[in-house]
Amino acid sequence: MRTPFVAGNWKMNKTISETRELVTALTLKLKEIGGVEKVLCPPFISLAAAAALLEGSGIGLGAQNMHWEEKGAYTGEVAPAMVKELCGYVILGHSERRAYFSESDEIVNRKLHAAQKVNLTPIVCVGETLEQYESNQTREVVSRQTSQGLKGVTSEFAPQIVVAYEPVWAIGTGKASTGEAANVVVRDFIRPAIAELYGQQTAQAIRVLYGGSVTGANAEEFFSQPDIDGALVGGASLKVDDFYAITKAAAR
Repeated sequence: MRTPFVAGNWKMNKTISETRELVTALTLKLKEIGGVEKVLCPPFISLAAAAALLEGSGIGLGAQNMHWEEKGAYTGEVAPAMVKELCGYVILGHSERRAYFSESDEIVNRKLHAAQKVNLTPIVCVGETLEQYESNQTREVVSRQTSQGLKGVTSEFAPQIVVAYEPVWAIGTGKASTGEAANVVVRDFIRPAIAELYGQQTAQAIRVLYGGSVTGANAEEFFSQPDIDGALVGGASLKVDDFYAITKAAAR
């Protein structure tokens, strides 16, 4: 049995004071929900403030990105050990990082290896663009991103990885995939790509999330699918009631 997993990616939203306010409200609301691994991912600048408030709450803390090098002359970047001091999780290869900052599968893979070194749980994002979706390249793109992104880590670490399937055409557009269509991608493209690297047992052990316009209203549709284990939530994670409803749906 894979434990349901719900993570909130706040993206470039919330100041430190706003983070304290939102984390306080979410902690109060989410404490009643058990059986779900819950993670909040605010901006780097707010991680320390969030960490102090989340201590003992049962809610995990994640960074939205990190560099692959241990340290050095990388102005503006954040090293894995810096993230590890505050966080247990890190999002890698989000489509916005791929699109706006030219992150390749190779870069995502280097970051994954860096996460293994400091024992951070990585949330590795994969997903096709609208153009790729409309030209029937979903299998090719998602399989490649999964196999190239996840290759080379140890078989002991591999089950710790969380994969998030986020069709780029659904992120922030209000156009979510259907639960059934997303489940097909996870079952027929993502898990087989993992199985080729680490075997069927690991492919079944790794949790795969759906992301892309997930709301309290449609979460149940995704979580009822056998191969979808939760969600990486964007905009709705900034709204207490919406994130609560999504987490509650995952618990069911």
